[in-house]
Amino acid sequence: MQQVTNRMLAFLKPFHLTRIRLRKFAQQPRMTMEGIQMVDLIGQHQKIENELQQAMGRVLETGAFVKGPEVKAFAEELGTFTGAKHVIPCGNGTDALQIAMMALGIGPGDEVITTGFTFISTVEVVALLGATPVLVDIDPISFTIDAAQVEEAITERTKAIVPVHLFGQMADMTALSTISEKHNVPIIEDNAQAIGAQWSDRSQRAMQSGTIGLMGTTSFFPSKNLGCMGDGGAVITQDDDMAARCRQIANHGMSKQYHHDVVGINSRLDGLQAAILRVKLQHLPDYIKARQSAAKRYDAMLHNLPGVTIPIRVANSTHVFHQYTLRILEGKRDAMRAYLQSKGIPSGIYYPIPGHAQKAFETFGYNPAFFGESLQAAAEVLSLPMHTELNEEQQTFICKAIRIFVLDIND
Repeated sequence: MQQVTNRMLAFLKPFHLTRIRLRKFAQQPRMTMEGIQMVDLIGQHQKIENELQQAMGRVLETGAFVKGPEVKAFAEELGTFTGAKHVIPCGNGTDALQIAMMALGIGPGDEVITTGFTFISTVEVVALLGATPVLVDIDPISFTIDAAQVEEAITERTKAIVPVHLFGQMADMTALSTISEKHNVPIIEDNAQAIGAQWSDRSQRAMQSGTIGLMGTTSFFPSKNLGCMGDGGAVITQDDDMAARCRQIANHGMSKQYHHDVVGINSRLDGLQAAILRVKLQHLPDYIKARQSAAKRYDAMLHNLPGVTIPIRVANSTHVFHQYTLRILEGKRDAMRAYLQSKGIPSGIYYPIPGHAQKAFETFGYNPAFFGESLQAAAEVLSLPMHTELNEEQQTFICKAIRIFVLDIND
């Protein structure tokens, strides 16, 4: 057993998770005001070091690096957390979107309605499959897809609607579900940024993000609210047929060993990442609470500040704050970002160029006049540091700098 433990510790060095490496990080003065981070994964992992060591040790002892018991257990546990009947783990969030669209048979001649105000993968996958991404503008309050414009964009070629639950808050799933049922067009929820958020419908029944549409997809990229230590993703669904198709597509289109009934891809969540995610899934409710508490502190310090709009919560969705995103008005966003950077405060612009304006999609001929809200958001949004280890002292420092900039106070 000692030999196994020694081999395990040696193997884990590349993951920066040995006790020696973590203690070295802990001894460094990481959390000075000059060391504020957008995401603090090292601090998060230090608190669960022993659990992570044990989880990865199980994988090393079994040698089940691809598929195996950890992947199966994680799928079951994520299903319990979300209430989804089926969870199909895969290689990353982009693959999850592709698998879901392939399960619907989306290809050349088809249209998929989605938003361009998001990370490129949502639009990219549609184009990769040879279909046409039909982009509509966003709601200026939530930054998510405008449901009214979705209905206007539906044609006989529309094969799916893909709302993106952005920054930790959900798109209007009541309106979108009504549109989906009316036109018999399925919904694939892009849930990479909002796992754990809940939507309350007209009956006030709370439903987990990713479980309302026909399928939901998510990413376990390290910086996500539920992140692994590499790449990972999943498709979730209540539909038996869709689940079977997704499993088949994700495994080279195989129905059984060496029987390839459809063209598929190779996209699997590996055992080490599944073991890590099993640990972090147990802590996800506390991680969400920590992010929500941090958001409330930001709110208290930044509300009523001229030229700054704090995140607005929509009525039916909880917010899990993958990002805490401000609007900086009057064209001062870039200047504020530069000022914060001069004070050692990082920030992010998600997203500076909407999908309709990306060179990769210029052949689709999008008219900029139809994307006024997306363009305005792209010019105004600024995301502040947001993670589970963020503390009041750091946030006070950040907000003081913002107030100094806005009020033109000599510091």
